Amino acid sequence: MNLDEVQEWEKKFYGKRGWEDLPPYIRIGFLLEEVGEVSRAVRTYEIGRDHHPEEGRLTKEEIRENLAEEMGDVLSNLAILANLYHLKLEDLVNAHRDKLYKRFNCTEEEVLK
Repeated sequence: MNLDEVQEWEKKFYGKRGWEDLPPYIRIGFLLEEVGEVSRAVRTYEIGRDHHPEEGRLTKEEIRENLAEEMGDVLSNLAILANLYHLKLEDLVNAHRDKLYKRFNCTEEEVLK
């Protein structure tokens, strides 16, 4: 799936459930929650969490799969938030790249060679 397809899928999936009607400040709360879950998953993967014995029984691959799920949740919430403001994920990525090229005085060609 490309970014446009991801964004359209999110719009349809959440739209059918009425979840896209939540205001942006609520969606930001969900996004922050998911970022926290990514943080927890990274910590579990890298150093473990000895106060959660159930996580100690997971394999590295199971922990990695959980990390992928949580990162997907972050991407999903970003897509929904972008939809609320009629922004395209692809445009966001391009704007980010352009900002970095200007900030670090480099070109795409320099980065990709």
